[in-house]
Amino acid sequence: MKLATLLSSALGLFLTFSGASPAKSAPTPIAIAAAGDLRGVLEELKADYEGKHPDVQLELSFGASGSLTIQIQQGAPFDIFLAADTGFPEILQKAGLVTADGQFPYATGRLTLWVRSDLNLDPAKDGLKVLLQPSVKKISTANPQTAPYGRAGEAALRHAGLFDAVQSRLVFADNIAQAAQFLQAGTAEAGLISFSQANNPALKQSGVIWVVPADTYPTLRQAGVILKRTQSLDQAKGFMAFLEGPEGQTILASHGFAKP
Repeated sequence: MKLATLLSSALGLFLTFSGASPAKSAPTPIAIAAAGDLRGVLEELKADYEGKHPDVQLELSFGASGSLTIQIQQGAPFDIFLAADTGFPEILQKAGLVTADGQFPYATGRLTLWVRSDLNLDPAKDGLKVLLQPSVKKISTANPQTAPYGRAGEAALRHAGLFDAVQSRLVFADNIAQAAQFLQAGTAEAGLISFSQANNPALKQSGVIWVVPADTYPTLRQAGVILKRTQSLDQAKGFMAFLEGPEGQTILASHGFAKP
């Protein structure tokens, strides 16, 4: 025992006089499953939050809200789920997979029509009717079975009486971020995507953006939940509080999201 005490004291003196310090503990990882419309803004939120909280590391995974819900039901190791609606979080809540805090509304999304600028179409004047033009051969959107923005796009087309006319030209992506990638790749001349995706520099420079009237589709109220499986409840709550607070809301607003 005396030898161990002497060695411990010697190590302490070495660290003191050498200026060395014990190794810092690794940051706590928080795994976040996020809807595709959050790609871009969530990376900015991550950088801001980790800069203020170096003890936390946010690990981001993106996908369609419905697909992520299935993954979580099957045991995927996420701490937080940020959906593009309230329906999928409710499914997990009813299954007993979320904490007692329930849902955290954090934003309202905006469905947006993007049309390639070289087609010289004017959605500000003609709205969704520009999709009837022969130059629009393919229309990119998300799968309405798994993605809330896909359902919103279908609802808007039906409201305008255009769904049957353009159905054969719809190209379905797994999620809204992939639908935006189809537009960047030139797979489609137009798309019904989120404002946050349509407003990114690559698409903004090459296309015309028109925000679809909000009364033509179900409101895209977006909510998140903390999953009961988390081993880092305090850190997960800390990030959700940041997301709902002034700093998080300011970043979300800069990407086109409205308040919840």
